[in-house]
Amino acid sequence: MNPVNITRDEARTRSAALSVESYRISLDLTGHDADGRALADPDETFSSVSTVRFASDGSDTWIDIIADDVTRIELDGSPLDPQLFADCRIPLSAPAGSHDLSVTAICRYSHTGEGLHRFVDPADGRVYLYSQFESADARRAYACFEQPDLKASFEFTVRAPREWIVVSNSPEPAPAAQGGTSIWHFEPTPRISTYITAIIAGEYHVERGTVASAKGVLGASLVCRQSVVPHLDSARIRSTTQAGFGVYEQAFGRPYPFAKYDQLFVPEYNAGAMENAGAVTIRDEYLFRSQVTSADLEQRDNTILHELAHMWFGDLVTMRWWDDLWLNESFAEWLSLIHI
Repeated sequence: MNPVNITRDEARTRSAALSVESYRISLDLTGHDADGRALADPDETFSSVSTVRFASDGSDTWIDIIADDVTRIELDGSPLDPQLFADCRIPLSAPAGSHDLSVTAICRYSHTGEGLHRFVDPADGRVYLYSQFESADARRAYACFEQPDLKASFEFTVRAPREWIVVSNSPEPAPAAQGGTSIWHFEPTPRISTYITAIIAGEYHVERGTVASAKGVLGASLVCRQSVVPHLDSARIRSTTQAGFGVYEQAFGRPYPFAKYDQLFVPEYNAGAMENAGAVTIRDEYLFRSQVTSADLEQRDNTILHELAHMWFGDLVTMRWWDDLWLNESFAEWLSLIHI
């Protein structure tokens, strides 16, 4: 078996052996490690610290991470040998009960749309990052128990250059300035799967707005890179989104489950869009650069409504394993098509 793979049987065994309460994830996107030292390759790597609280029945298990290097591991305050890291896993042996695990690593930016993707816009040299964690690529950015049925609350802290904005699953906080950088500390999320967590960071343009939900008025920003701002068709995008909220909240019989609903149009995307909880990423080819047909506009409407449907079916109610992805996707597609 390729060591990157996680089998269904392994995931089933791990799910029976432990539960996950919370993650605290700290990412440094300024070219420094967790101790403030400059990285050797700051344009290609970043620092990640993942602190996980979980409960175990005492069985041997593991945590997943794909990284260039793991520099520090602590279990319940005691150091473990970083050399334990092998084949994209850190093995864990701990008695039954609750535990705190911290993993510090140097991770690599992606240029293939997996993990944390880094793009330099040839139009103006600005840098843009965004995450794509489905199916099992959150472990490319932080250590985690990487399977959809082990949900937890996620609390992200991100250090970034001061001119950047950072978006995640929780509402955007006021960043704290620190030298030439800013620190963004996001409130903990509801319990969600690793694959729908999100980090989007860079010199993005942000058009702030709102959407009306059954539970009140929620923040709903539209985000894109600076060079495509003239093509941001915000009026139609917002109209489609608002219509979807009205239909889905009534159809599902419960309000939208998250605290805000941002849509982020990102470059070099290798999919149509991704249903990150409260922070949907969409390929920025959907910001049309020229006149298009009504079919093109309807396809974009379909994508917007498809991802919105996932907020309930997929994010709130989640498949146990990836062999149910067909149902996750087909149900969202059915809902989006009948309501265009």
